Amino acid sequence: MYRARTFLARVKLANSFLSTRISPARPLLTQVTHFSPNSLSNFELHLPFYVNAHQKLYFSSQPNSVGSIIEIIRSGDWSAELENELENSNSVLTHETVIYVLKKLDKDPEKAWGFFNWVSGKNWFRPSLTLYSLVLRIFANKGSMDKFWIVIRRMKEEGFYIDYETYTTILEIVRKERMANDVVALKHFYERLIQENGMDGIVKSVVDAIVKGDWNDEVEKKLKDMKVELSDNFVVSVLKGLRNYPEKALRFFQWVGGCEGFEHNSITYNAVARVLGREDSMREFWGIVEEMKSAGYEMDIDSYIKISRHFQKFKLTEDAVRLYEIMMDGPFKPSGVDSFMLLRSIAGSDKPDLDLVSRVTKRYEATGNALSKAYYDTIHRSFTSAQRFEEAEKIMNTMRNAGYKPDNITYSQLVFGLCKAGRLEEACKVLDEMEANGCIPDIKTWTILIKGHCDANEVDKALICFARMMEKDCSLDADLLDVLVNGFLNQKRIEGGYKLLEEMVNNTRVIPWQATYKLLIEKLLGARKLEEAMNLLQRMIKHGYPPYPEPFVPFISQFGTVIDAVDFFKALSVKQYPSLLAYLHIFQSFFKEGRHSEANDLLFKCPHHIRKHPKISKLFGSAKNADNMA
Repeated sequence: MYRARTFLARVKLANSFLSTRISPARPLLTQVTHFSPNSLSNFELHLPFYVNAHQKLYFSSQPNSVGSIIEIIRSGDWSAELENELENSNSVLTHETVIYVLKKLDKDPEKAWGFFNWVSGKNWFRPSLTLYSLVLRIFANKGSMDKFWIVIRRMKEEGFYIDYETYTTILEIVRKERMANDVVALKHFYERLIQENGMDGIVKSVVDAIVKGDWNDEVEKKLKDMKVELSDNFVVSVLKGLRNYPEKALRFFQWVGGCEGFEHNSITYNAVARVLGREDSMREFWGIVEEMKSAGYEMDIDSYIKISRHFQKFKLTEDAVRLYEIMMDGPFKPSGVDSFMLLRSIAGSDKPDLDLVSRVTKRYEATGNALSKAYYDTIHRSFTSAQRFEEAEKIMNTMRNAGYKPDNITYSQLVFGLCKAGRLEEACKVLDEMEANGCIPDIKTWTILIKGHCDANEVDKALICFARMMEKDCSLDADLLDVLVNGFLNQKRIEGGYKLLEEMVNNTRVIPWQATYKLLIEKLLGARKLEEAMNLLQRMIKHGYPPYPEPFVPFISQFGTVIDAVDFFKALSVKQYPSLLAYLHIFQSFFKEGRHSEANDLLFKCPHHIRKHPKISKLFGSAKNADNMA
């Protein structure tokens, strides 16, 4: 009953937000961020933070001591005293600063809420779609959904709408948190919002006009004829709609910048940078970054993170490092986590670029950061992957001097690099060195060593390593079993792989991966070893995996007997008969191969409910008619 009431409350809350109407006189003007000189001077009279008279409000590009703002907020509970301290901190709060502070507080929703409420109450503060999207992501969790819905209402009242990207991101978060009522309420709210969002229709019309053809005078005339009232919110929304057309997004951005009464700012520059930050528009992206810096604006930290992760995903590593250096030289420095993720993406490539590793490390240390154990390991991994073992040894010594003792992770990287270089004997000796230094090799280290031997086609030596591992009382797991089985299969020693799996399952508690079972079954059938494949099928089902009948059906219909088909049905049935579909597939396959006699013989060996099933009767009737016609 309580859940039902909660659900109805959520939907009612969403509907109440939708019932809020914005005055039609100001649909696109809720984010105007450029002021006349007179209005600017009036705003300055009430500013608690110092703002240069020649700067745009909250778009000044050089915030002073953003770190001090965060320190003040983290110093204690939110209170009037804390707000007074912020008022007196003599710092400039720009749009980029507000985003940076909120990003730093994203793991502390209560502090983020206090800061957001405080800054939202200032006359000089102007929110943006980007900022609201970040705030919604911060509050989309079980402990903060009440704040989430309050922010949505505030957005609605101020003429902002949730864009599709933010909506899908938040929906996935809420689903993972298993907040079913909020999922339904959010869907309901968003669907109604789309229907009633007047600006959304204008944005779509502009986007459609731009994407239909090449940018030319006719397109510009269409845009002028629409007589849209330009605002940051509107421009950002159009740029989001053009995210798959970076060149046209840039042309639109440039056209808007030339329109009378509108001037680009941090919000619009960051929005276009997000669109251009992709592999097919890198030249344009760097052009915008330079233009943005020349205009006195900074890339906000949220935009940086999204762009950098995209660069890393698509292996644009050098561009990611260049952007990282720019941010580290500015006021909104990436966090230690973001720096580490970039370093790890470089180290994780097949051939790490050691120059890029050095550039990231030096820039990180230059800002006063000390390298952690994880950083040292990642740098060490870069050298071992690049087979620069002397430098890798120096890194290990530096790490020791910094107070970090090499562990299984460190040594495993060395083992991997040596195996990759074909230096298998040296890799084996590393494990002796580990033990001598008091570090006992774990299953992951052994797996890397054994896989290195299998990859080098030295399966017999891999088995010697495996035997040595078992003597050390290190238990086998499914990963290592998969490595060994694949080692046998790669040498076409299919029976050896099968016997190994059988022995390990019988003598240890290991449960093979589903993928290991499936691959071995396929290889056994390819070698005409039906009995062994059937045995694995039964083991697979007993271990809780779904049946894998697909490769058996064509094999039995081509090479098997009626008895083989019966045994196959038995293998599929642990506690009950196989499904009707299993019988249908075998019969259909027999008919396809022209083995009608075997199909009829098999039918008489099937249970009564299968023989008399309408679908089976229809199948055999169709086959009989086909024979008569022939």
